[in-house]
Amino acid sequence: MNNIRTRFAPSPTGFLHVGGIRTALFAYLVAKQADGQFILRLEDTDQKREVKGSAEHLMESLHSLGIEYDEGPDRPGDFGPYRQSERLDIYIKWAQRLIDSGRAYADPYSSEEVQKFREQAQQSKQPFLYRNHRPENPPAWDGSQPLRFKSDPKEYEWHDEVMGDLRTG
Repeated sequence: MNNIRTRFAPSPTGFLHVGGIRTALFAYLVAKQADGQFILRLEDTDQKREVKGSAEHLMESLHSLGIEYDEGPDRPGDFGPYRQSERLDIYIKWAQRLIDSGRAYADPYSSEEVQKFREQAQQSKQPFLYRNHRPENPPAWDGSQPLRFKSDPKEYEWHDEVMGDLRTG
């Protein structure tokens, strides 16, 4: 069998909860059944919501439950770093490549503006489609705005047994 690597990637925004434990346990068991590796990667890029000490608590909780990861922030391996905030230079490089190739653009809208677009669509009883608000000349990306993937409008149709014939786009 191929070298199976599963991962658990929680955000250190609080205590480990039952849903997180279930997810970690499932990934751990899949890896171990296949003689693979189970990796802990901390999704710590949302610095505003991070709770001090929660990363350490996550690791201690997994250890105390017997869910032992093979690689992680405190168990380095060949594919680190295991804290996403330490990989930002990699993400910035690839984000810029997507922009330069025309596959992504900087989102110029604030969350309040996007919410206003949603409300306008709801008032007119239309679905909210973000692509209807895509800027013609997006700003240069400075790293602070979200990136949006560019995609050509495409319609999909299918039959749902409950909802009937459906269409997107």
